[in-house]
Amino acid sequence: MTKEYSNDDITIVWKPEKCVHAAVCISTLPNVYNPTARPWIKIENASTQALIRQIKQCPSGALSFYMNDEKNEDKQ
Repeated sequence: MTKEYSNDDITIVWKPEKCVHAAVCISTLPNVYNPTARPWIKIENASTQALIRQIKQCPSGALSFYMNDEKNEDKQ
């Protein structure tokens, strides 16, 4: 299972089966990641650059991202 969360610039890809629950995401951006909320990722609560910095710190690779304009270019 894979879930995606998007804003105008970026799409966060979450693969829950890879998550080791290190909580780096929650401690880094608590306004974005809230495991008790649904949806648990509120991408609109941080800048694209802050999201990218945090995702690159994910120890398991459960969180990744792609830039929306790059994905759209692939479809053309």
